[in-house]
This record gives sequence, C-alpha cells and structure tokens, in this order.
Amino acid sequence: MKKAILYINQFFGQIGGEEKADIAPEIREGLVGPAMELQKRLGEDVEVTHTVICGDNYMGSNTDGAIETILGYLEDKDFDIFFAGPAFRAGRYGSACGHIGKAVKEKFDVPVISSMNEENPGVEMFHEHIYIFKGGASAAAMRKDIKKMANFGKKILNGEVLLSAEEEGYYGRGIRRQVWLEPPVTAADRVIDMLLKKVRGEKFQTELPIPEQDMVPIAEPIKDLSKANIAIVTSGGIVPVDNPDRIQSASATRWGKYNISGLDRLESGVYKTIHAGFDPAAANADPNVIVPLDVMRAYEKEGKIGKVHDYFYSTVGTGTTQGEAARMGKEIVEHLKETNVDGVILVST
Repeated sequence: MKKAILYINQFFGQIGGEEKADIAPEIREGLVGPAMELQKRLGEDVEVTHTVICGDNYMGSNTDGAIETILGYLEDKDFDIFFAGPAFRAGRYGSACGHIGKAVKEKFDVPVISSMNEENPGVEMFHEHIYIFKGGASAAAMRKDIKKMANFGKKILNGEVLLSAEEEGYYGRGIRRQVWLEPPVTAADRVIDMLLKKVRGEKFQTELPIPEQDMVPIAEPIKDLSKANIAIVTSGGIVPVDNPDRIQSASATRWGKYNISGLDRLESGVYKTIHAGFDPAAANADPNVIVPLDVMRAYEKEGKIGKVHDYFYSTVGTGTTQGEAARMGKEIVEHLKETNVDGVILVST
C-alpha cells in the first residue's frame, strides 16, 4: 500500500485561528481535518499516515527553523507522496505550503501536490517547484480542490500517463516535454492548422505560450526635487500603536494614512509594525528604519526636496494578493493626486 502525508495550518488542524498562528510545527499520526477528505478521495490503495500542522505566522517568521523541524519529523517516516493544503486564497498559508512542499520534494524526492487560488502569492513563488492545482477562493471549495489533488496523486502513484498542466488543471511549471502524437502530425501541419484557425477567428492552442506581463510604464523623472512634494508609502506595516485601521498582519486588504505634518521622526511606543513576515524588534525600537521620516526631514531642511508630504501611507505586503495590492495602490494614488504629490518613496522591509 502507498503512503501519504498531509501538511495543514493551525486553523485546518483544528487548533485555533489567528490567536494560534504562532504555534510551532507538530506531527500527528492519522487523519486531522482535511486529511479525512483526502483519505476518502485517495481510496483504499493509499493511506494518509500522518498530518503535519504548523501555524502560519510561525512558518512565516521562522521559515528555516520550521522547515528543519518538519523535515526532522519526516526522517523516519515511510511515504510515497506529500500533500499540502489546499490553501485557497490565503497568502500566508499558500506560502507555507510552498516552502515546506519545495523542501520535502528536494530532500525526499517524492511528488508534492498542493492547491491554491490564482491570486495566492504562493502560486507565483512555488509553481515551478511543486504541483499546484487551480483552486477556489475559500474553504467552500475544500472538497472540490482535494478531489483534484487526490486524483492526480493517484495517477502519479499508479504510473499513469500525465497530461499537460492545462489538461490536468495545475499551474504550468515551465517544463516542456516531448510528446509523440497518435496518429503522427508533423510540426509543419500543426503550425499551418493553427494559422488557418487564427485567420478564421477560431480557437487554437499554441505549443509555446508566452506569459502575460503586467507592465507598468516608467514615470517621467522629477525635474526639480528641490521643489517636489514627496510622500512616503510603505508595505512594512508601520502604524500607530493602536492600529486604528485594523490592517491585517498578513494577506492585507486594508491600508491607512497617518498625519506626520508636525513630526521630525516616528517615535518608538507611538508607532510600531504589525507586519507578520519579519522580526519586528528593530522596527518597533525605531520605526524610522521602515518609514525614514527622520532622513526625509533632513533632506527637506537641506533643500534637497521641497517638502515631505503631510501623511504617510501604510499596509502589509506579506501574503497580500496581487489583486488586493493593485486595488490598494490605485486607492492610495487617488489621495496622492488630490494633494499634488510629485513623487513617492516606496519602502518595504
């Protein structure tokens, strides 16, 4: 009988929500949470022997240590395939599934299968390393996503012929394989067939897809910095200590703007970071290492820039989807335009 292991986060491991996101990795024998559905879909020929659980924040802020611990748990385990998730649109969860999936594949040389929504940043980060199926936006798609993962896992374990990424339903890994068509069709015939379909306005599938690029035009340079109104925008999560806009520590959907018109620097204890993707100690001790108001004020006094904008704008980048980031960026830009900002210092972590 083939054996499988599943990785899930603290929520699906039935430990808790955000308040338990910092729990260290653990491994349990048998089925926990989604592992029960996975076992059902895998059938009698594959046994899910263990479930690995780790808090999303713990994996995000202690990635190397968490991976080392989990790989240690797996050292004496006999398994033929590894599953992670599904992670839906949850950015931290997707990143965690990708990190541990990539590490397991490299160390144990077993197939690794996950599932994420197209807006999950884990897709872009790890689609070249592990199989990531196109998944739903929320846990409502759990059964559907696990079914796809399990079915593909069974195909691999049974030694069946694997189709292309598009046909199977996972994100392309940038791998091209030679395929012999039955009956044979020459390249010349195939390309002429595609050309005729294109001329007739019919659908056709290229054999060499070119990824679409979301290109942003380069802005014109500021002609005179000594007269420019410069704003500070950060994805480093610097906010007043009470976080009045309730910006999430990861997978952010909110942003805030904060008045700094009378300040020469940001003081510790008044401002802090709520970012869950790095050690906050240095930023909390001196928020200016993320939002460099002190340096910008010095430039202002020296006449290198005309003015520091009266507000700085903040959100969190870790796990934030491209769609949410684009939306927040457009909203912030509207505020900058209304106040005649000439340029932006965009700072992160």
